Amino acid sequence: MSLLIGSLFVFVVFLTSMLSGIFGMAGGLVLLWFLLLVFPAGTAMAVHGVIQLTANGSRAWLSRRFIVWRIVAFMTLGVLSAAGLLLLFNYSPNAATVSILIGLMPILVWMPKRWFHLNANRASHALLCGMASGGLTIAAGVSGPLIDIFFVRSQMDRRQVVATKAMIQVVAHSIKILFYLGAALALSAGEWGMVLLAAPFAILGTQTGTRILHRLTDANFRTWTRWIVTGIGVFYFGQGLVLLSQ
Repeated sequence: MSLLIGSLFVFVVFLTSMLSGIFGMAGGLVLLWFLLLVFPAGTAMAVHGVIQLTANGSRAWLSRRFIVWRIVAFMTLGVLSAAGLLLLFNYSPNAATVSILIGLMPILVWMPKRWFHLNANRASHALLCGMASGGLTIAAGVSGPLIDIFFVRSQMDRRQVVATKAMIQVVAHSIKILFYLGAALALSAGEWGMVLLAAPFAILGTQTGTRILHRLTDANFRTWTRWIVTGIGVFYFGQGLVLLSQ
C-alpha cells in the first residue's frame, strides 16, 4: 500500500465511521467499496472487519446504556449458526458477487413496513435476524438494511436501534475476521500498520457521528437513512453488473 493510498484509506475510514455513527450503517458500505479497489475480495473483507469492529465497538461503548442485551444474545447464536453453514459450503467471495448482493439490499428499506411481521424483541425473530444478517455480513461484508427490517416493529427509538445494531455488528464482524483469517494473514506488516493507524480515526469518526445523531429527530433519521442506502446500493449494483460483464 503506497503512502497516498494509505493516507486516503485513513481519511475514508474517518468519514465512513462518522456516517455509520449517524445512521448505524451506510459507512460500512462505502468503506467496503474502497477496500475492494485496493485488495482482493477476501482480504478486503478481513480489513473491513477490523475497521468495522473498531468503529462499531466504539459506537456500542458510547451508547452502551441503550443496548438491548437480550436481543444481542439471541442474534449472536444466529450469527454463529450462519458462519458454520458458510464454512460447511466452503464459501469464497468475489467482487462481482459482493457488489450484486449489496446492490440488492436497498430494496429492503423501501418495502412497506406492513409487509413485515418481524420484531427483534421476539426470541425466534432475533435468532433469525442473527442467522440472516450474520450470513450476509460474512458473504457480502455488510447487512445493515437487512437488520433494520427486524426493528421496524420493535418500538425502539433511534438511540436503541443504533446502539443495539452496533453491538450486533461487533459480534458479526469479529466472526467475519476469523472466517477470513487466512486472507488477513497475507497482508504485509506495512499494510497492517496502516490498518492499525486508521483504527483511532474510526473511533474519532464514530464519536463525531454520535454527536450528530443526538441532534436528529426519529423521522429525519429514518428518511435520510433510506435515501443514502438506496444511492449507495444503486452504485454497487451497477458496479456488479459491469464486473459480471467482464
